[in-house]
Amino acid sequence: MARVCQITGKKVMVGNNVSHSLRRTKRTFVPNLFDKRFYLEDEKRWIKLRVSANGMRTIDKKGLAKALKDAKAKGYIGKY
Repeated sequence: MARVCQITGKKVMVGNNVSHSLRRTKRTFVPNLFDKRFYLEDEKRWIKLRVSANGMRTIDKKGLAKALKDAKAKGYIGKY
């Protein structure tokens, strides 16, 4: 499973570790992802999503149905 948030679309980024002497080595920045179950009230069922901490805040703010609709429109999620 890819390390991508299904709500916000956050994914792994690549950057540099920079030492005190300014030597650079490659590193990855990994999003803070969780496998979480949410109850979809409209369909009376549970769904499993891989969401970041920021994605959970988005769901709290907008509501699950609206967040899923927006994520699907942006192409972050296929079928839920």
